[in-house]
Amino acid sequence: MSTAFDFHLRALDGGLLDLAGFAGRPILIVNTASKCGFTPHYTGLQALWREFESAGLVVLGVPSNDFGAQEPGSPAEIATFCRDSFGITFPMTEKIHVSGSAAHPLFQWLAREGGFFAKPRWNFYKYLIGRDGRLAAWFASITPPDAGRVRRAIEDAVKG
Repeated sequence: MSTAFDFHLRALDGGLLDLAGFAGRPILIVNTASKCGFTPHYTGLQALWREFESAGLVVLGVPSNDFGAQEPGSPAEIATFCRDSFGITFPMTEKIHVSGSAAHPLFQWLAREGGFFAKPRWNFYKYLIGRDGRLAAWFASITPPDAGRVRRAIEDAVKG
């Protein structure tokens, strides 16, 4: 695979989510979990979605139970939690593996493109894909969505 637009996942509601449908738009891909200390990042992710959606940005939440078993819920439970607790309206995928040998091919690609330190080591790693489908930047869990460097990278991506 050569760009993020070559991958597809299942949406949280079970439908197909083909990233090719976002071709030409920047995407912020985030591995999420409902019971994590970083779960409040959902607030900042939703704010970014509201602010930059009209400029083309897609925020994509990817639930995973890989770290600390912090996403134990069913698809319906995850959707309800995200909607009721944080007002999430951006697209969400099914729960998948994002690390190790069972990682979804998208996350294997992200790790290869970003290098050793880009492999998610916990929930809420953030990967910014440029309009060209290539990895533009990545941010570890400790970097909140409203951090200046995240905003600057997004602003550059939506201009680009």
